[in-house]
Amino acid sequence: MNARKPRAQKTDSLELRIWLRLLSCTNVISRHLRRNLKNSYSLTLPRFDLLAQVGRPCLGPSLGELSRRLLVTKGNITDIVARLESENLVERRRDEMDGRIQYVFLTETGHELLDEILPAHNKWLRELLRGMSRQELSTLYEALGVLTAALKRNERRQIDEAVGCGINDADNAANPATDSEPAGK
Repeated sequence: MNARKPRAQKTDSLELRIWLRLLSCTNVISRHLRRNLKNSYSLTLPRFDLLAQVGRPCLGPSLGELSRRLLVTKGNITDIVARLESENLVERRRDEMDGRIQYVFLTETGHELLDEILPAHNKWLRELLRGMSRQELSTLYEALGVLTAALKRNERRQIDEAVGCGINDADNAANPATDSEPAGK
């Protein structure tokens, strides 16, 4: 007889349920955008994301800055930029002071493509979210802003604590008097 393991009691935390819901929403939206970008423009979502970042109002970002913005490795960025460059959508320019740094700019063709895609992209998002009222969308936007701010504060606090521990440990190793009374007393 094959005994089934008893099902675990439902102990999912609210935080876990929120995480799973956010992930589910991200997956649905990403799938929709991927499909439309591929069908309408023969473009992958990572290539579109890079074009959109390069097309932002600031001067051409460096490869490192793109890596930070898109949360992918510099190697991935270099590969995507090379492919977009071969399609004459972006160009790289070396920093005049430090030749190791490369900045990425849209070409005229890249500008034209992005100008065509952005309205379609916004239309696709509106279609996906049309089941929500403007008020619900505004409330969600505000709640996600609160979530983002809380996550960033927590991340900074964790980094500060980690750095603080490292600095204190190094200070204590170099100056054993820090754990006791001040030197000279």
